[in-house]
Amino acid sequence: MFRWVYHVSRVVFGAWFLYSGLAHFLLPGWQPMGTHQPAIAFTQALIDSGLFTWIKVLEVVLGVTMLANRLMPLTIVALVPLNVVICYWNFVLDPAPVDYVFGILTIVFNAVLAWVWRGYFWPLFAWRGRLDYSLEPKLPETFA
Repeated sequence: MFRWVYHVSRVVFGAWFLYSGLAHFLLPGWQPMGTHQPAIAFTQALIDSGLFTWIKVLEVVLGVTMLANRLMPLTIVALVPLNVVICYWNFVLDPAPVDYVFGILTIVFNAVLAWVWRGYFWPLFAWRGRLDYSLEPKLPETFA
């Protein structure tokens, strides 16, 4: 059952990110700016700074990796900061019922993806790790 939930989440989330990223390049002016002034100002600042284009490139790349089910641990790590901003935008800057749904879906999809790959993330919580200065680092047993 959970395998089905994982793949549906991955495909829907991947398609959502791919569409959102490509729309920026293929449908100029499409980007929703929000209905509240803080959301509009925030989005406009991202656009004016040029950072928005890089975010959209990242969305395209992450959408493709999710749809291909490749590089998933790296994809999940890269998704987290984007999803924090997406949730902040949906819950704080532009609160509305539709935005709440998108914010909740973002959290759920990210949690489902992270749960399946959780074994790759536990080493990140090592309080004191061992440095490896060799030219051929040894992978933890989890990855071997």
